[in-house]
Amino acid sequence: MDSGKFLQTMGNMYIDPKAELGKNCTIGQFAVIEKDVKIGNDCQIGHNVVIHKGTKIGSGVRIDANSVIGKEPLRSKRSIFKSNKKYEPAEIGNECLIGSQVIIYTGCKISEGVLIADSAAVREDVTIGEFTIIGRNCTVENFTSVGKKCKLETNSYITAYSTIEDFCFIAPGVVTTNDNYLGRTEERFKHFKGVTIRKGGRIGGAAVILPGIEIGEDALVAAGAVVTKNVPARMIYIGSPAKELRPVSKEQLLENQGWE
Repeated sequence: MDSGKFLQTMGNMYIDPKAELGKNCTIGQFAVIEKDVKIGNDCQIGHNVVIHKGTKIGSGVRIDANSVIGKEPLRSKRSIFKSNKKYEPAEIGNECLIGSQVIIYTGCKISEGVLIADSAAVREDVTIGEFTIIGRNCTVENFTSVGKKCKLETNSYITAYSTIEDFCFIAPGVVTTNDNYLGRTEERFKHFKGVTIRKGGRIGGAAVILPGIEIGEDALVAAGAVVTKNVPARMIYIGSPAKELRPVSKEQLLENQGWE
């Protein structure tokens, strides 16, 4: 589509002349689309959306009002992240749904069919697999990978340097952590490590997972648990500190759901 004609037709917005828009796209009022952005066919871009330079957006994508795609990270002088890395542009796959007031940073790769709900934040160097759901006000911090067909529900917090494999379920209010030194002593810089949740792992509401913990494949952590040690595959852990209860029942195992 010729961006000059598009501007003339739609009015109050800015589309850089070097941006590429596909067919049948709608762009809301006061949207900003920067240099070298590529947007596929049949996309809906809401009011006040900002899409930063170089971002690649597939076809059939909807981005609601006031969201920001491809944001550059901020670095405090006290930040542990000292790299001046040049990030690749953000990539949004086909048929994704991005809610209002969402921030997706540069360097993110979002696969097809992902839903990122209102007010969520996805930091730089994050990958999200196809058909995963990132709930309202959820935060996924940097250097994290999330697999396909996961559900990260409202207000869950995924700390930096974490790995979440396919078909995982993270309930509302779950907190994961990566610093056993709680910001004290130089020793902490040697030990930063997020959590690992293996395929089909499930975490109940308001559970807390300590740094470096691994939740085994098809394991279940009960609501409110505080997990201080690794959880074996296919086991249920409850309490604070979390302790083994019993194996996950056979009918609950991922292999018996017919999803794959």
